Amino acid sequence: MANFLEASEGAARPQMPKPSDLAKLRKQAGAAQAQETVLDEMTANVAVDAAYNDVDSDFEVPRVVNFGRKLKNMSEVRHFFRTNSTPIYFVGATPVNLLGLDRWVRKFSYISYYDGWDGHHPRVFTPSEKPQTDFQSAEEINNWLLENPEVREYIDTHTAPGGPRPKIAMVFFDEETEAICEELGYDLILPPAELRNHLDSKIVTTELGNAAGAHSVPNVLGTADTYSALQELARDAKLGDDLVVQTPYGDSGKTTFFITNESDWNEHSKDIIGEQLKVMKRINNQPVAVEAVLTRCGTVVGPILTELAGYKELTPYKGGWCGNEMHPDVVTDGQRARAIELVRKVGEGLKSTGYRGFFEVDVLVDTDTDEVYLGELNPRISGASAITNVTAGAYADVPLFLFHLLEYLDVEFELDVDEINARWEELSGADVWSHMIIKETDDIVQYITHAPRTGKYFLDSKGKLQFSRSALDWHQLQNHKEAFFLRIYGVEDYRWKGADLGVLVTKSKLQYEGKKKTKLTIDAKHFISSIRAQYKGIDVPPATQ
Repeated sequence: MANFLEASEGAARPQMPKPSDLAKLRKQAGAAQAQETVLDEMTANVAVDAAYNDVDSDFEVPRVVNFGRKLKNMSEVRHFFRTNSTPIYFVGATPVNLLGLDRWVRKFSYISYYDGWDGHHPRVFTPSEKPQTDFQSAEEINNWLLENPEVREYIDTHTAPGGPRPKIAMVFFDEETEAICEELGYDLILPPAELRNHLDSKIVTTELGNAAGAHSVPNVLGTADTYSALQELARDAKLGDDLVVQTPYGDSGKTTFFITNESDWNEHSKDIIGEQLKVMKRINNQPVAVEAVLTRCGTVVGPILTELAGYKELTPYKGGWCGNEMHPDVVTDGQRARAIELVRKVGEGLKSTGYRGFFEVDVLVDTDTDEVYLGELNPRISGASAITNVTAGAYADVPLFLFHLLEYLDVEFELDVDEINARWEELSGADVWSHMIIKETDDIVQYITHAPRTGKYFLDSKGKLQFSRSALDWHQLQNHKEAFFLRIYGVEDYRWKGADLGVLVTKSKLQYEGKKKTKLTIDAKHFISSIRAQYKGIDVPPATQ
């Protein structure tokens, strides 16, 4: 499962004009905006949403009932988080992965590079000074944020002298991130970067799964420097001639090769020779995503989601991930039970490595034999997290990520994980949620002068998408005609082919099974085109040297 902003940040971003070249563009944009007046009711609307989360005094210590023992049930867990006094920050390009957790966890805030609320979200902090920087990775964005003086001041002013150290969570980080946090006195509440990098290998994932009883599609591990050598590997493992070959590291879309003949080998051999390989039998499959948390009490397994991928309306990248869906018909009851058991076994395998906390597993369901296989392991928060935290199971107990927080906060707990998993499996058919990442698909470079607002939208009686009101997140959506849009790039930003414009979340299915392939629904296409229509900009001339 790809992660939000993962592809676009590493994509070939066009060179932008120097700040000195922007005066003309800003003048043009200002002239256009002077012709219209927008009544902004953001503050009033957000105040209603934020009523549950009033801003408290910086160093107020809540009255916490001292149980004098381990937390043993979900009521005590909910109480613990509602009275939490440890500052916790989710750091990233956007807060989308964990947006809404501040409803559950006191002192939980977001430090984000992009602010879709323009300063009106009470728990989102964005530095006011952001020089034009061409980041090459999401890790670079996160490290820049941690070292930013405004961010450091913000964290310091919300940390009580002598109180708990600030806790930092994020999707992407590296050894430099760990060093920054250590120097600043922050606790990075994630497994070590070295361990995560080790587990990112598809070869390591396969071996770990085999040892734990979570098997991959029939495969063999080895190397091949010729097509004949590849055939010999496959023949010895009885995999046939239609093969899928993977190299250890990188996005699966760029490191997975389909080889049925020597011509295919010649096309991809430069990326295969010299690499440790996973050679698999090619199967007809349905990929699904499952998030989970490895705790000291066992592995808590989240809902099963399918993915949106490769839709030209959403992404310019062939096969590129662009969202997820959760609904009762993603898999059958039997497939769901076997997938949950497979993920639980992966959790047991991770336990032997010293890993703890959040992870995501791509599961492959063989549509011909009904077998369930381990696809990939992503040892991190994933793009599917945005949906996982608003399920019926989450509201019956707590959102999945809170089990990760339990592992890293100063609290003892003893929970019946089997009971939680059984309840969540039973509730898995009671909810429908979808989200899609809307990228720029046209081959343009523009300075944005108009952009849609972050908030709640609805389809009116004439089918037109209307802005309803500003909102903090999507937790209050009620039906399939409503949607929440989180804007990423806004006025005075740029848009280019492959740039992430925003995220749309709705309580409806966004795709259906056509005669030959899965297609976007009419409502999904309408949501996309309506959001795109609200973006306007000025074409940017080539950057001067």
